[in-house]
Amino acid sequence: MSRRHRILSAAGTGVAALALLTGCATPGTGTAGDAPAGAATPPAPPAGEVIAQGTVMDVGGDVELCLAGVAESYPPQCSGLPMTGWSWEGVDGAETAGEVTWGAYAVQGLYDGESFTVREHPIVLALYDPMAPADPTGGEPGTSDEATLATIQDESIAVFGEDFLSSWTRDGWLWVQVVWDDGSWQRVVDELYGDGVVVIVSALQAVEG
Repeated sequence: MSRRHRILSAAGTGVAALALLTGCATPGTGTAGDAPAGAATPPAPPAGEVIAQGTVMDVGGDVELCLAGVAESYPPQCSGLPMTGWSWEGVDGAETAGEVTWGAYAVQGLYDGESFTVREHPIVLALYDPMAPADPTGGEPGTSDEATLATIQDESIAVFGEDFLSSWTRDGWLWVQVVWDDGSWQRVVDELYGDGVVVIVSALQAVEG
């Protein structure tokens, strides 16, 4: 099964299928709703280790790292990145129901574009206290109206394909969370819609040092 079918986007985003060919976009001249047909190329996988916050879901030994929505059932359900190197030994904060074991953690390891390999002992997410990231907007409100942002939001899944996780509007900006970005996805949306419209948030963060 491809990762495209494994990732579960957050509910309520209302995205529609509209494709994007970045090579045909004129920087800063595109407008919402006129994205040319095609498919954007995702960033290369990170060269070093990354850290992510999410739900680890183990269904009968099939372990995934869910970065987006989790269904509020019991046991919960989600779909994410296949994980290797995971062990529940010595890991707190887990629940089990039937053949399903799950918990919320900060996990560190390697991402090859398809799966996540755990390299460090996980941290229970409730105990994880990272430094707040810098605000890419500089605290300034965006200038786009809600109708424009809603149209761009409706294009999100097709623009980002299997890398799309969720999207939301806030303070005149459209925020889009993707699995991984090294700046490539940000350049795509800046070229298509112009600067100061869409902010890309990478769920996987490079480990510094």
